[in-house]
Amino acid sequence: MRKITMSLLLGLLLLAGCAGGGNSGLREEPYSKESFSLGTYIRIRVYDEDQEGALQPAFDRIDELEDKLTINDEAGASEIDQINQQAGIEPVVVSEDVYSLLKEAANYSEESDGGFNYVIGSITQLWRIGYDDARKPEQSEIDEALKHVDYTKVQFSDEDQTVFLPEADMMIDLGAIAKGYITDEVVATLKEQGVTSAIIDLGGNIYVMGDNPNRDNQLWSVGIQDPNQARGVTIGTIETTNQTIVTSGIYERNLTVGDETFHHIFDSTTGYPYDNDIAGVSIITDQSIDGDALSTLVYSKGIKAGLEYIEKTSDDGTEAVFVSKNGKVYVSEGLEDEFKLNEGSGYTLGNREDL
Repeated sequence: MRKITMSLLLGLLLLAGCAGGGNSGLREEPYSKESFSLGTYIRIRVYDEDQEGALQPAFDRIDELEDKLTINDEAGASEIDQINQQAGIEPVVVSEDVYSLLKEAANYSEESDGGFNYVIGSITQLWRIGYDDARKPEQSEIDEALKHVDYTKVQFSDEDQTVFLPEADMMIDLGAIAKGYITDEVVATLKEQGVTSAIIDLGGNIYVMGDNPNRDNQLWSVGIQDPNQARGVTIGTIETTNQTIVTSGIYERNLTVGDETFHHIFDSTTGYPYDNDIAGVSIITDQSIDGDALSTLVYSKGIKAGLEYIEKTSDDGTEAVFVSKNGKVYVSEGLEDEFKLNEGSGYTLGNREDL
């Protein structure tokens, strides 16, 4: 899993609004718990009365999944590490959590023709952007790594629940989807505990659940991250509930070599970060795992093709906000009347006809 150091500020600023909702059974001030996990600061806030005890099971679930999914942990004992270590040797039996997530990652890789690629580990671990030993590899190293990113070669056995990488240098990296899966599992855990109103913030993956007790319309006002500023600085807002907002952008992690700056979202056809007109993209949808995968998938397409792709799936409530490198903001059709650009943000709404 990609490891990212982020501030405790919300990846997408959540604005409580004015008090006055008066929702029965909900608190204006939430029960809250924070920790450093998944390579970032995470925070869960629960607004249901007498539900403070629901926080610990949610954090326990995060820890459980982190132990299964993290790559390159010190002990090398995660299930993903084991699959990578046994590449070219033998299949590995994995838990239902890991198996189902890998099958979802495989589906997204196939649907996007590799725009999202969960077997890109030979590239990401070569550059190691986000780690202290990040570097720009030699072209010969990149060329060699590119030989081992073919996601169609991964072998699954539904009967034995095994996963096999047939080439010794293949490597799974779920950094572009794992936090989304974990976010959804936290939501499910909270619901099992009887929680109806909560904010889950896993450092760039936000889920807003149920009614906002501090607003008359009971919706959450969610700020969209400014991709050129520190986490928590926003360019505008939308109002929603029971949805996730997932942001990917070039601001998160990067490596500067001479006059060149490289971000962390890689093209598995070139071995370099994608080079297009997107500074950042936020996906608004029902499942965080979908938001995670889609944010990478549409980033690979650029703004025009990315908007077209999202709008083909908009019948399921999926929307997007794109921020260009030249300071323009573009939103999918379903958000045209919903997104509010902050005054003084320095950004302007772009004309799609100019793309």
